[in-house]
Amino acid sequence: MHGSEATAAHILFGWDPLWVSSILFVVTYAVIVSEKVNRAIVSLLGAGLMVMLGVLNQETAVSGIDFNTLGLLTGMMVIVTITKRSGIFQYIAVWSAKKVRAHPWGILLMLSVVTAVFSALLDNVTTVLLIVPVTLLICHELDLSPYPYLFAEIFCSNIGGTATLIGDPPNIMIGSAVNLTFNDFLFNLAPVVPLILLITLGIIYAVWGRKLQATDDARERIMQFREQDAITDALLLKQSLAVLALVIGGFVMAHPLKLEPASIAMFGAALLLLLSNLHRSPEQQSEDVQKTFSKVEWVTIFFFIGLFVAVKGIEQAGVLEILADRALKLTGGDITLTAMTILWISAIASALVDNIPFVATMIPLIKSMAPTFGGAENLMPLWWSLALGACLGGNGSLVGASANLIVAGFAERSGHRIHFLKFMAGAFPLMILSIVIASGYIYLRYL
Repeated sequence: MHGSEATAAHILFGWDPLWVSSILFVVTYAVIVSEKVNRAIVSLLGAGLMVMLGVLNQETAVSGIDFNTLGLLTGMMVIVTITKRSGIFQYIAVWSAKKVRAHPWGILLMLSVVTAVFSALLDNVTTVLLIVPVTLLICHELDLSPYPYLFAEIFCSNIGGTATLIGDPPNIMIGSAVNLTFNDFLFNLAPVVPLILLITLGIIYAVWGRKLQATDDARERIMQFREQDAITDALLLKQSLAVLALVIGGFVMAHPLKLEPASIAMFGAALLLLLSNLHRSPEQQSEDVQKTFSKVEWVTIFFFIGLFVAVKGIEQAGVLEILADRALKLTGGDITLTAMTILWISAIASALVDNIPFVATMIPLIKSMAPTFGGAENLMPLWWSLALGACLGGNGSLVGASANLIVAGFAERSGHRIHFLKFMAGAFPLMILSIVIASGYIYLRYL
């Protein structure tokens, strides 16, 4: 079904679906970027209007929702919520700080590396939810401004998240749309990540490294922390680590097992819910399950649902086809030029607006370029360009990625507001540098 066949019987007042869907999408996007109304409300309203005005019928709207992305995100959120209760994440943060004798720059380095690794294995949104509260506590004890630490953690969460299928929501969406496995991302994107991380941390050291000083008394206070005290439930810790290992193993083996990442994450979540509730009464179980589900980021999930439907609306009306034609005319159908254009546009657009709606728009656009390049299998350099541009571009401003907004929220609640323009002044040039490195990588490896 395409264009008018998939729209509802007739669009309201006989308007042109192309214009109705375009205006709706632009307005939805603008309100999301303005941050005046919660983004889940905006995306659901935009989606609802696509159906109410007849751009889509309900069946087509539902077919636009990527349940693999939603299932993977929800499953991982449940697993991490339960694992968090064991205290393992606080344990790792305190252990890291003590390993470097509570030296301020050493702590920044350790927490940054932990953030990058966790972001690749869990996902960057979850990682900052776990690491930032501990960072704020350590900075408070050392009497230091948390800004350099939070700045570094935002960067490392997005850089680390670039490396794997589950690390960053744009990768989850691309992987799901193009049927790419965990190993595909590991093999194609992970090699460039350590280099970008190293150069980024080098520049952060040049800017702040020598200025980070703490008194001996303050450092001694950190050394008095007992990381063992963070572990509140040893049995839960073992169960959680076993399930996490099983899930990550499942992601690696997903292709030969013919399983989708969402199924693996959801099964892991159900298994961990069962294991953590075996010793409880039915009443306690229902209380525990409700508590666990209340911690899932439902705002993010529903934001995705609305977004998928809104993008489906402009895809059905033929807007994306027109845009793809224009883009191909500009690049003359040259794969190198097209890949570089996608990389740079993705990076700059992802810095200015959240990278999730941008990637949702780009996926069908790139898919429609397949005939020009001789089939879908020849589009791989374009997909890797989109992933690198969107994930790394998310570092360009506070609204660039969901993880950034979460860090800013924590900072504000603890009285250390991160100002949009101050952050962007430091972040945007550093993000551009990472895209320069990514351009070289894409060109040398694929073109």
